[in-house]
Amino acid sequence: MRKMERKEVLIWLRQAQHDIEVARYNLEGNMLDASAFYSQQAAEKALKSVYILKFRKLWKIHDLVKLAREINATSKIIKLCAKINPVYTAVRYPDIEELNKKDVKEIFNASKEVLAWVKKKLKL
Repeated sequence: MRKMERKEVLIWLRQAQHDIEVARYNLEGNMLDASAFYSQQAAEKALKSVYILKFRKLWKIHDLVKLAREINATSKIIKLCAKINPVYTAVRYPDIEELNKKDVKEIFNASKEVLAWVKKKLKL
């Protein structure tokens, strides 16, 4: 990995780690929409760090399943992404079904698993 590529990958991964901590904070504070949003963002940014490493460019997409498939993620990671994916729109539209704590906690945990997989894949 060239120095510039490594820097960009690490920037995306660092932001993913920050987002998962923000998600945790909001989950503990019962701010479920914010927790769900930051959980999704953590997974997205983590996956994009792998994409950047693999393709040397950023793919501006929010579909975690497509992103995971493109980087050859495991079937388990793709399934977790499918669970997380709907949050991207759900938290932006107030007329969509309200989130409950159990579901948001599942999304948070799924995002943590995606982040852990990315770190392992990047050997960090």
